[in-house]
Amino acid sequence: MATNDYNYAIGRRKSTTAVVKLYSKGSGVFMVKTSSGKETPLKEYFGGNEYLYKNAMSPFDVIANDAFKKFDAQIRITGGGIAGHADAIKLAFARALIDRNSDLRPTLKPYGLLKRDPRIKERKKPGLKKARKAPTWSKR
Repeated sequence: MATNDYNYAIGRRKSTTAVVKLYSKGSGVFMVKTSSGKETPLKEYFGGNEYLYKNAMSPFDVIANDAFKKFDAQIRITGGGIAGHADAIKLAFARALIDRNSDLRPTLKPYGLLKRDPRIKERKKPGLKKARKAPTWSKR
């Protein structure tokens, strides 16, 4: 990984947190480090799921077709599942790009890339099996 200057950003979704270091001069190397310490390339991290990979890389697609080739990134992910990881990475990339160049804000904002998705799991209530599922009711 290059030792040049970088922009730091955090993205969250559900119970996932993604911390991104976006290096300004790079060749398109995006490495993911999970909480277990394992480091893999971003494309391999999603296990061939093209939808999740494209979702995570969407801030670069909005800017230009091959904009990601100008950057390198180190991504640290904790918590949540794979879909939450993709959305958290997407938000962190968008925030890092804006931190780097604030002129990109009007470009990214209409696509909803700067908004954190606030939906989280609803808590379980007392007397119920799950958040809303009640035990079977019997009349007699």
